[in-house]
Amino acid sequence: MLLVIDVSNTNMVLGVFNGENLVANWRLSTKSGRTADETGLLICSLFAYSDVSVGDIEAIIVSSVVPDVMYSTLNGIKKFLKKDPIVVRAGLKTGINLRMENPKEMGTDRIVNLVAAYELYGGPAIVVDYETATTFDVVSEKGEFLTGITAPGLQTCADALYQRAANLPKFEIVNPESVITKNTVESMQAGLVVGHIGEAKYIIQRIKEHFNCPNMKVIATGGLGKVIYEEENGIFDVYDPVLSLHGLRLIYGKNRNKR
Repeated sequence: MLLVIDVSNTNMVLGVFNGENLVANWRLSTKSGRTADETGLLICSLFAYSDVSVGDIEAIIVSSVVPDVMYSTLNGIKKFLKKDPIVVRAGLKTGINLRMENPKEMGTDRIVNLVAAYELYGGPAIVVDYETATTFDVVSEKGEFLTGITAPGLQTCADALYQRAANLPKFEIVNPESVITKNTVESMQAGLVVGHIGEAKYIIQRIKEHFNCPNMKVIATGGLGKVIYEEENGIFDVYDPVLSLHGLRLIYGKNRNKR
């Protein structure tokens, strides 16, 4: 079996594949203060609450956009899972042609999503990832990265409201019942979620117009993507919360012979 780990600024998402089937997955908070021992023990402990044994893991692949946690993550894996993981970085085969000025600037999380979107759903497509940042990445029908847009994420905006305005409270990010609100928390929820719905609609429309492709597929992913999808699912053709895990599986398949 294959263990895949996607480390973003907000969450560390893990999944276990038996062939092409995702048989277990977990989501943890990304914390830079964990030691290698803590990380390794935490990963191993997850298997106690699944039908998969840690001894069944034959290979591991890791993608991370958080350099501060890579030492503890990789060394924890090596110590407790007894495996030397593949790390997604420049030089690995992905099947995506990064047509940009400096391909090394592209976050591995975005590459992993593009690989999965292209191979699972086909191109041309827009991948909208709702994480710390909200990203809109475009892949052509030939597997070429065409453009990417980065905006502040839902949680990032919510935190900014709470931290920068003295009288505004913390609040849960949920779908508002209406944009006509009666209290402060509901007004913040409505402004945040409806505002991001409008943002997504406009950016997707502009991308489709620029590439003259009105039928371009739109795939949403990310932990908070469900909030937008449930409120306004007409924006997206697909919501795939484990898109990155499938991308890691596909990249491993393209590079397994290197090990």
